[in-house]
Amino acid sequence: MREYRTLMGDTWDMIAFRLWPSQGGEKNLTSLIEANEQYADYVVFPAGIVLNVPELDAWTQNSIPPWRR
Repeated sequence: MREYRTLMGDTWDMIAFRLWPSQGGEKNLTSLIEANEQYADYVVFPAGIVLNVPELDAWTQNSIPPWRR
């Protein structure tokens, strides 16, 4: 599993967009939060928190419209 180290001011949707820009970005927000439940209460992150980045399953990747792939 990959990791992402937060930057000051990061939010869940910003992180998801950075991690998966061509795979739906913030649409995968739920997967990111579920992989990091201990930080689910954060709205705005401080710098330096290490988050686990889940691999997107085939269903999630295939549900993206062709013009977004």
